[in-house]
Amino acid sequence: MSTETIDTETLENSVQAGVDNLFRSGWEGALKTILFALLLLVVCLVVKAILLKLLDRALDRLTQVEKSLHTFIRSMANILLWFVTLMVVADALGINASSLLALVGVLGLAVSLSVKDSLSNLAGGLTILGTRPFKVGDYVEIGSNSGTIQEIGLVYTSLTTVDNRRILVPNSVVVDAEVTNYTAEPLRRVDLKVTASYDASVERVKQTIQEVVNAHDLVLSDPPPFARLSEYGDSALEYVVRAWCANADYWTVYHDLLEQIKVAFDREGISIPYPHMEVKLRRE
Repeated sequence: MSTETIDTETLENSVQAGVDNLFRSGWEGALKTILFALLLLVVCLVVKAILLKLLDRALDRLTQVEKSLHTFIRSMANILLWFVTLMVVADALGINASSLLALVGVLGLAVSLSVKDSLSNLAGGLTILGTRPFKVGDYVEIGSNSGTIQEIGLVYTSLTTVDNRRILVPNSVVVDAEVTNYTAEPLRRVDLKVTASYDASVERVKQTIQEVVNAHDLVLSDPPPFARLSEYGDSALEYVVRAWCANADYWTVYHDLLEQIKVAFDREGISIPYPHMEVKLRRE
């Protein structure tokens, strides 16, 4: 015989014993007990409503608490208060509350085993809401997925990709994955690699790049832009360009600099070599 069956039988016996005790003193005594239990129920419901209202006010003052976590905390508090109410009313009716508590424990264990994956996602959701690695509106990369966070739920995190696809990532995956938040900081650095011919003067190339970067309205002067020779390639010299801008302007600055540097190189007569192969045919 399973533990669940034993606890169910114990609860049935406890309820039967409570009913016997209820009517042992006659209908008048039973009616008084029932009325007293109903009064306790009303009082418990009033107290529960007051406590939940106070909890809502306290959570509203905590602006750093996500709405999803707010809802979860309130739901858990509501379940706990309902359980306390049930125990108080059962005790008033003469039902052994310990049997009821044991049955709830067994049912809770059975439910937790059947939904362990969902509970894992739920734990992940609480971790995300507690540690706040990102918020709604952030552009993030989670494992192989990247996009803008639309919703942080208790089970799934929803994000929208740049090509307007909606992806639901289980929170257990989010917690275990490497998360890159591209919008967490107000500033972001644009890194470019530019090649130029060996024949072009290094100082001339650097000056041309600096003039383009300094002339861009969205590039910040502090931290100052950076342009230096970084590598000797097979057919060209490689230069690294670094410029800081506001996070929201990153892609505008990135593409503008790529285009404007090419235009400036053409104007200054600085060639950008590309790999090529010479084939010579020899006739015997």
